[in-house]
Amino acid sequence: MSGDEPYTAHDGALLLVLLLAGVITVLCLTVQGIKRLIRAGRKKETFTARSAAVLAWDATVALYTWGLLHLFFLDDYGRSQACDESVGDKLSGYDPSFVPLHFGCRTSDGRVVEAVIPSYINPAVAVLGVCSLVLTGLAIAHHKKDTDT
Repeated sequence: MSGDEPYTAHDGALLLVLLLAGVITVLCLTVQGIKRLIRAGRKKETFTARSAAVLAWDATVALYTWGLLHLFFLDDYGRSQACDESVGDKLSGYDPSFVPLHFGCRTSDGRVVEAVIPSYINPAVAVLGVCSLVLTGLAIAHHKKDTDT
């Protein structure tokens, strides 16, 4: 094990790919959701589960991408400074993760303290993800009901 291994952060190439994919997905889902809302308004539909599902997925991806942006603008000095502020001189390494989105500072006594990602990101992404799944299920059920009649 090299001396830098405990201080390994998120893979920069993967971070960039996820960030670009997130931005493109958010733009596409936003346009798609707005188009579906306009179409539903013209047809005077009362149940727009498809629109709601698309916009819920949009919010989920947007929030995760927002968390990725926190990592993207963080260089080696920024990581070190964030950990110094969180754990002081007890730092023994970094604890990065993409799922759940996390950048922690490992202390010499084994604790991991979150330093960079805002604390609301992962719970909000989880709640929005569940809402997205439920709305997608409702949209599928509503679509099947429409095609059966």
